[in-house]
Amino acid sequence: MPRKRADGYYVKGINPYTKIMPHIMPERSDSMNMTFVEVECDGIDSFIREMDEKGIKYTYNDIMFAAMVRLYAMRPALNRFVMNRRIYQHNDITVSFAVKKRMLDNSEDTTVKLHFNGSESIDEVKEALAKVVKDNTGDKAYNSVDKTAKILTNAPHFMIKFVVGVLKWLDKHGWLPGAIIEISPFHNSFFITLMKSIKGDAILHHCYNFGTTGIFIAVGKEKMQPVVKGGDIVIKKILPIGVVMDERFCDGLYFVNSMRLLRKILANPKTLLEKYEVVEDNSYGVRSEEDKKKYKELAKLHEEKKKEAKKAKNKED
Repeated sequence: MPRKRADGYYVKGINPYTKIMPHIMPERSDSMNMTFVEVECDGIDSFIREMDEKGIKYTYNDIMFAAMVRLYAMRPALNRFVMNRRIYQHNDITVSFAVKKRMLDNSEDTTVKLHFNGSESIDEVKEALAKVVKDNTGDKAYNSVDKTAKILTNAPHFMIKFVVGVLKWLDKHGWLPGAIIEISPFHNSFFITLMKSIKGDAILHHCYNFGTTGIFIAVGKEKMQPVVKGGDIVIKKILPIGVVMDERFCDGLYFVNSMRLLRKILANPKTLLEKYEVVEDNSYGVRSEEDKKKYKELAKLHEEKKKEAKKAKNKED
């Protein structure tokens, strides 16, 4: 069975507990943990005002996208996914999001993807975001996702079911062509929906079973709410973020520390002005040869203690 895919590579030496989880929970919908991350807006608003005085415009969307790319660069195990009960690492940081062609109820949606390597500054993220939104809004916007969806949905329902089934089978076995993965909005590091842009509340959006989405982020509109500061209750502007995570490739501590880091980044977006030096590190949850030797010795010691306890019990009897 192939262990290398067009969009990622198999993580070797993963610890036994993590390795068995995809066998216990084979579907992404089996393994979704959901939480709300609430971020105080003081740091974001201060940054936007300061940069505005210098003639540079940033939006919440720019900052949120850049913060997520930086988070994935700093916490690379977030950039994993489960396919066919195996854990893989993405080749790059890929984000999918939906774009409304016009801000009207009956206007069509489309979905787009952006690729990052993690080193990008907020200006580079902002430029890429602005370009893809511009290219995919308006009545005349028509991209490869639209074209593929049109071709597929012109077929009878039984044919759509058959083709989608074949695509799922190919994806499961690592044989889905890179060209199809590239136009698929479901193959990504994370999916983000900007509910704030349509004045909507944060939601908890499911991760799709098809594709590779391991984390789904939903950014809601800001709200004023009481917060305890130094023993006093003050009113703060809060940005609510709904986060749904596939628990099979990271443990709870890694996720919690990652969300804590996201709050820290958003509290001081100035850190995003500089590029980030990416260090390739795929060691999280992976046993080194030294670790393997240590655990083998522990297992041997455990068995010896069991035998000794059994002998002692037999003597007593």
